[in-house]
Amino acid sequence: MPLVHISMRAGKPQAYRHAILDGLYRAMREALNVPDGDVFMAITEHEPANFRCGNAYGVARSDDALLIQITVFASRTPEQKKALYRRIADLLGENPGIRPEDVFVNVLDAPKENWSVGNGIAQFA
Repeated sequence: MPLVHISMRAGKPQAYRHAILDGLYRAMREALNVPDGDVFMAITEHEPANFRCGNAYGVARSDDALLIQITVFASRTPEQKKALYRRIADLLGENPGIRPEDVFVNVLDAPKENWSVGNGIAQFA
């Protein structure tokens, strides 16, 4: 049940944005065993004046940097998360051609009782 938020600079074509969504979903399916149809993702585009990514931690980022935040059930292992980071970087490198340096990923673990996926019910509590 990942909930994905992607922040990026505005101006990329629809096909580019769709490739990001498709690549992230595929990476989550492969690395986290996300079920088919379990897709809850949003891209937020920002004007250049409202979006900054520095070069901290020895990573030289470009204007194509993505900030990806994925909230998941608090059940994923460190190995699964590492595989996810690698797979996201690989797939987004293939299509739409984003450099690995520009793929910033943050995974947040949330207890299952913190989720309601509709109807005002805590389905997983």
